[in-house]
Amino acid sequence: MKKNIAILATNGFEESELASPKAYLEEQGWNADIISLKSGTIKSWKDGNWGKEYNVDVVLDQANEADYDALVLPGGVINPDLLRREEAAVKFVRSFFESKKPVAAICHGPQILVDADVLQGRKVTSFFSVKNDLKNAGAQWEDSEVVVDNGLVTSRNPDDLPAFNKKMVEEIKEGKHERQTV
Repeated sequence: MKKNIAILATNGFEESELASPKAYLEEQGWNADIISLKSGTIKSWKDGNWGKEYNVDVVLDQANEADYDALVLPGGVINPDLLRREEAAVKFVRSFFESKKPVAAICHGPQILVDADVLQGRKVTSFFSVKNDLKNAGAQWEDSEVVVDNGLVTSRNPDDLPAFNKKMVEEIKEGKHERQTV
């Protein structure tokens, strides 16, 4: 069954954390749309410098959670910080939890989950520098390559992408998770 996946990102996303999941999702025969704050392209971050630009498929103010089966949140230091400043981005993320759909976030990506107020009591991991932010939002943080909690998939960094991609697809194939909560 063909799935539609939303990848929410803006300038400063870690290139591998968008490119690898997107390619893996497309290998499943699924559609993976890059959704961003404005049309055109967004610029990646790679090896401490600006990297490749990626085309935006859907502008956030035209995106509808109902059109997607799951959400992917790549990291990078800049990307999640810019997204969490935008109320529309925070609401978009929260809507996936309200609809009990899978959400996958890697590295710094889980930072936007703090603002979406969806971490209370959830098991997660992330890049180590944001663990206290997640814990302060009520999450149970652990240092593991991938953590799955009722449809929420999190990983620490690009080294974890193989495990992240595998678990992300597994959760998406399972569909809605009744215990995926806000």
